[in-house]
Amino acid sequence: MHSFAKRLKTFIIMILIAALCIGAVTFFASIHTEPKPDTNQAVPVSSEQSEKSTSVLPSDSSRSEKNNHIIINDEIRGIWIPYMTLDMSGTDRSEKTFRAKIDSIISDCIHYHLNTIIVQVRPFCDAIYPSEIFPFSHIISGEQGKAVDYDPLSYIVKAAHSQNIAVHAWVNPFRICTADTPNKLSDSNPYQIWSSDDNKDNDMFTMEYQGGKYLNPAYPEVRKLITDGIVEIIQNYEVDGIQLDDYFYPDEDTSLDSISYRLYADAVPEGNICLSQSEWREANINSLISGIYTAVHSTDNDVLFGISPQCNFDNNQKISADIRSWCSVKGYIDYICPQIYVSDNHPVFPFEDLAKKWKDTVKEKDIRLYFGLALYKAGTNADEGTWLDSDDNLKTQIELSRKLKTDGFMLYSYDFLNSENTEKELNNLFPIMQSTLFIASAPLPKPFGVFVF
Repeated sequence: MHSFAKRLKTFIIMILIAALCIGAVTFFASIHTEPKPDTNQAVPVSSEQSEKSTSVLPSDSSRSEKNNHIIINDEIRGIWIPYMTLDMSGTDRSEKTFRAKIDSIISDCIHYHLNTIIVQVRPFCDAIYPSEIFPFSHIISGEQGKAVDYDPLSYIVKAAHSQNIAVHAWVNPFRICTADTPNKLSDSNPYQIWSSDDNKDNDMFTMEYQGGKYLNPAYPEVRKLITDGIVEIIQNYEVDGIQLDDYFYPDEDTSLDSISYRLYADAVPEGNICLSQSEWREANINSLISGIYTAVHSTDNDVLFGISPQCNFDNNQKISADIRSWCSVKGYIDYICPQIYVSDNHPVFPFEDLAKKWKDTVKEKDIRLYFGLALYKAGTNADEGTWLDSDDNLKTQIELSRKLKTDGFMLYSYDFLNSENTEKELNNLFPIMQSTLFIASAPLPKPFGVFVF
């Protein structure tokens, strides 16, 4: 009898211990995990919801204490929103219609577990927001220089932040126009101002190539114009990042800026080193990049400044993008996002080879590395048909990115989230797109077995 009572007492104690363990596990799991959203349906975001949102911050992001910035502490899962996506042609160009477009974009980002959008806010020496420096963009109003009665960028930031999605303002630093876009430049466009005044010196502030017009970074006035435009964005909008794309000098053709280079060379004192034209171009770009970096962090230190260059190292050199310097020392960039737009089995540049080369290129430990991935090529015969070899190129690329311990990825572009060609790749990608959740550092206790008296 005493033996049975003793065994019963032991059994009760063990049951109590088990209950305490289960309670502890449940408690800690509730701290370190977040509810998974419904993955079968995107959640629409209305303007009313944007203003009233009280959603809990996901585990991989936080709000800056001094402002409204979204700071991603874990993996960036971004998507580019190019100006073509924001084009209001064929609509009534109303604020209501624009808001509906942005709400749909944010809804899709939630559905695919994306936490960052990179929005092209200055595609043609213009602005999709009220600016004192650049004319209003034709992609919103239909005519460059003609403003609308609402602020598109303000709503983009508000709608994204209400759902804890970071916003990086994407700027094309030099392009004024291509041969056919926009079809007419505003009188307030810097090019029009410089070409119509009596100052012949500022006529060289621009370059022309294949019918397009570009700002010439050889001049301090031009570099200041570009930098001031970026500061204007940061001062007026709670953007979380500024990104320059892969367009620098439009070509390696030396005739583009031969007069500017000759003026530089003639001004070099005798006995001093005169840079070659390619070296001089590189120095002009580096001066701009370092100037932007300083201006960004002097204005708001929480804002990240990054560049998304081409993935081909030789091509970057041809357009004077000195990526090795940018990635080696502080003072140029906070992040680099090479556009590694190739398949796993690319015949010349397979993805893994380029990914590892870029990983090795980033020498400065505080510079973040993201990979730009070609969502637009999925399911197509691009890269000599190698994207058709499998349906999980993007999945394996993201898995490799994580294996290399990079800081995330960005997909190009939003319009291909709803493309028939990309459907299979996205279905394979979806399961690994969810937020990184708590991973226990030790295994959970095993279930108790059956006790035998």
